[in-house]
Amino acid sequence: MTQHPAPPWLAERLHAAGGWVPFSTYMQWALHDPEHGAYGSGRLQVGPRGDFATSPSLGPDFAALLAPQLAQWLEAQPAQSPLALVETGPGEGHLALQLAGALAQGWPALAARTELVLVEPNPGMAVRQRQLLEHAPLPCRWCSFEALAANPVAGVMLAHEVLDALAVERIVWDGALWRHQGVALHGEPGAQPLLRLQAGEPLPPPALASLAALGLADPGPQRPPGWATELHGGLAPWLQRAGQGLASGQLLVVDYAHEAWRYYAPQRSNGTLMAYRQQQASDDPLGEPGHWDLTAHLCIETLLEAAEAGGWRPLGQRRQGEALLALGLAQRLHGLQTQGVGALPQLLSRREALLRLADPIALGDFRWLAFERPGPSPAGGAGAAISLFLQDPPPPW
Repeated sequence: MTQHPAPPWLAERLHAAGGWVPFSTYMQWALHDPEHGAYGSGRLQVGPRGDFATSPSLGPDFAALLAPQLAQWLEAQPAQSPLALVETGPGEGHLALQLAGALAQGWPALAARTELVLVEPNPGMAVRQRQLLEHAPLPCRWCSFEALAANPVAGVMLAHEVLDALAVERIVWDGALWRHQGVALHGEPGAQPLLRLQAGEPLPPPALASLAALGLADPGPQRPPGWATELHGGLAPWLQRAGQGLASGQLLVVDYAHEAWRYYAPQRSNGTLMAYRQQQASDDPLGEPGHWDLTAHLCIETLLEAAEAGGWRPLGQRRQGEALLALGLAQRLHGLQTQGVGALPQLLSRREALLRLADPIALGDFRWLAFERPGPSPAGGAGAAISLFLQDPPPPW
C-alpha cells in the first residue's frame, strides 16, 4: 500500500481527529482549505500551461458556441426583467469573461439587463478572477450560495467542471462488508508520520440501502476484497443550495460522468478518483496534499436523483462533442478554411482546439446535463425555449 509523508498541517489535524478521517474530509481539506488547499489557497493554475486544461482555457470558441444556448434560455425569461448569468466555481474566470463578451456582442439588449454572478468559495481563486474580470463587459459581483438564496435571481446557472471537485466518500469491500475508506496516520514514534488509505467502520443500513440502485448491493465474486469506489453524498446538498439561489431558469452541468453500470463495473476496481498537477495525472490521491487537484467522475443516476430531490426538472443531456456539433462547431471549423493564410499558425491552433473540444477520447466525452428551475411563465409561455444542444446535430457540410 502506497504511503506518503504527511505535511505538518495535515498531521496536526489528523492527530486531533484521532488519527483517521473519512476520505471526504481529507479531500475537502486538500482542495478547499483557505490556507493549505489546492483551490482554497489559489495554488492551482488552470490552462494549457497550468496544472490542467479546461475547454474555456483553450480559447474563446467554446464560449462562442455555448453563448447562443444561454441566450435562448435567458430570452425565455419575462421581458424586461433583470437577469443573471451565474457561474459556480469559475476557475480562473475565463469562461465568465468570454461569455460576457459574447453576450454583449451578439445580444446587446439582453446583455444590458444581465449581470455576472460568480459563486467562488475559495478565496485564492477569487483573487485571480477579480483581476481578470475587472473590466468585464457585464456588471459583475461575487456572491455565496447563502447570500444568493436570500435574494434569488432569474437566469442561467453554470457548473462547468465544478461537481467533480466536491468531496466524495470512498467505500471498500473487505470480502464480507462494505466499509468507509479514510485517510490515516501511520509511522514509528519520533519519525515523520505517513499517510495511507485505510478501511474504517462498516456502512450503516441507510447507506447500504442506497447501494442497490448502483448495482452494489451484492458485490459477488467479480469484486474481490479491496475493491473500492466513490459515493457522491455532496451532490444533493450542493444542488439544494444552488436551487435556492435561482428563482427560475436553467442549470447546465458540464463534467465527466458515467452511467451507474459503467461507473461501478467490476473492472473499475479503484473508482474514478484522479489527481492532476502540471499536466500530469496520477491515481494516487495522497501525494503532496494541497498541491494536486483531486477529482472524481459523476454518476449520472446519482446526479439525476439528487437534482430531482433539490427541485430541479431534467431537460436532457448530451456528450460535449454532440452538443457542440448541434451548436455549430462543424460550421466554425469550415469557416477557418475560408480565412487567409497569413495567420496560419493561429488558424491551426484554433483548429486543434476545436477538434479537442469534440474529440470523444478527450474533452468531447464530457457530459452536458441541463436542468430547469420552474418559475413564473416566460413571455413565450412554458417550454418556449427549446434546448439547441438537444436537437439532432446538423450535417457537417
